[in-house]
Amino acid sequence: MPPRVKQILMILGALLYFLSPVDLAPDFLPGLGYLDDLLVVGLVIWFLSGFRWGPGGGSPGGGTAKKEPETESSDPYALLGVNSGAGPDEIRAAYRRMVAQYHPDKVSHLGKEFQEMAHHKLIAIQQAYEVLMGRANAK
Repeated sequence: MPPRVKQILMILGALLYFLSPVDLAPDFLPGLGYLDDLLVVGLVIWFLSGFRWGPGGGSPGGGTAKKEPETESSDPYALLGVNSGAGPDEIRAAYRRMVAQYHPDKVSHLGKEFQEMAHHKLIAIQQAYEVLMGRANAK
């Protein structure tokens, strides 16, 4: 389920809870009646702030330190999707195809996380292209 749908469902659920006549603690009890409402508000705010469970979770935004993106610079042929005997024209065509796929204009509608991933992938593609073209020109 997309994150936006989850957020909308969470807000709708909280509104339905507030509007429903059934509460965990009745509202006519002084002090105690509003604790469950405050708990629901707190959970909605906590959820919408981006708290994530699982590895690297536990704080808004995942709480993990920024890692350098994994690059496949050890095998530039695999990164561009060409075989090891590819000529300069084939390398250039594969490079253009990959750049078109990960270009910032092509991923601008996606979330920030995917834009950053595409940016790092594009850098790796450019490095692989430079390595392969250097090898092809040296032959």
